[in-house]
Amino acid sequence: MMLSYFEKLVAETEARLQTAPPDQGVARKTLTLELGRLGVRLYSGKERVAWCGVIAPFDLLHAMGVTPCFVEFVGAMLASSGAVEPLLGEAEAAGYPPDGCSYHRAVTGATLNGLMPVPDFLIATSAPCSGGLAVIESLARHFDRDLFVIHVPRDDGEEGVRFLADQLRAMTDFIAAHTGEPLDRERLRTAVMNTNRAREILLEVYELARSVPSPARRRDFVNFGVAFALLLGDESAVEVARAYREQFARTRELNAAKPSTEQARLMWLQNRIQFRNSLEQLLDEDYGAVVVVDELNDITWGPIDPDDPFPGLARRMLSIPLTGPVERRIRHLQRLAVDYQVDGAINPCHWGCRQGTGARGLIEEGLMEAGVPVLNLEVDCVDPRNFSEGQLQTRLEAFIEMIVSQRMAAS
Repeated sequence: MMLSYFEKLVAETEARLQTAPPDQGVARKTLTLELGRLGVRLYSGKERVAWCGVIAPFDLLHAMGVTPCFVEFVGAMLASSGAVEPLLGEAEAAGYPPDGCSYHRAVTGATLNGLMPVPDFLIATSAPCSGGLAVIESLARHFDRDLFVIHVPRDDGEEGVRFLADQLRAMTDFIAAHTGEPLDRERLRTAVMNTNRAREILLEVYELARSVPSPARRRDFVNFGVAFALLLGDESAVEVARAYREQFARTRELNAAKPSTEQARLMWLQNRIQFRNSLEQLLDEDYGAVVVVDELNDITWGPIDPDDPFPGLARRMLSIPLTGPVERRIRHLQRLAVDYQVDGAINPCHWGCRQGTGARGLIEEGLMEAGVPVLNLEVDCVDPRNFSEGQLQTRLEAFIEMIVSQRMAAS
């Protein structure tokens, strides 16, 4: 089932790319194609597979001949394809409580139904959430496979970097013991160089996205930053980044020649709603409200030394805003709000996410200090069973009307 889903996704996306005009979603289709190819490799039965935490060093795993993926990718994919509801029910019937994170319940339901490929081993991370660590521990027991846990410190200073870099070196020994192949330093060097090239291009992409009006369309950046990380180290990451740069540059030129329809600029926090809904279409088509930046669509880390990559890989992991104290996350959001000139922020307070929902008050207060109002939406981003679309539309409409009025009053 899953292999055929990804094979069909690849075939259909390749066909669309052959006929798509260069300014109509080519970048997003390029990303979708590479993620579909990743899915094929995961489910083909021909690759070494590692289920991972969301901030695992995927470029290092690619360099060691492993196809890695964070488990939440499967939960999001099942929701977007409309196949998630019975799997959530399956997990709940097995005793997993419905107030836990539905990304992880979806993965559990998929595992119980034989829809998760058996991994060669698993790599968990203690950040950004304990739920992600717990579900990988559960998968390790279910599949009877070895697990390596990366303990991510809250200290992002040099002591924390050394502590984490040493763990990454130990992780390479763990992987080599399971693959029978030692780390190839030249292959790792190539992977890191690919990551650095992709990083440089993404800096340009995000600079283009900050333009007024923004060249980013409604779906261009959905789940982008977190999903793009899966490609790091591979040449495909460079190709996807180039596709975004080229599309955004063309769109910015076209935008300069016509009146802007951008009535409000929005920032989206942490999670997109993964199943089909009309909220983003409502924002775009009815109100001219454009999501110009997602919290995780950013470069927070510097270039990595190809000849001594472990400290740089550690610094990257520590730089991700969700891995540290909430104060650091708030500073990051404040910077994005200023850089992208946003008028408001939408925070879907994902049910079961203690980290995201628990910080909502502090985040709202921090963004208000930057002059940015926040709309907190009580919603499950994966489970559509309790989705009250009408109520959410009413709240969105009121929020957009408020910030548009404020913007007009200030102009």
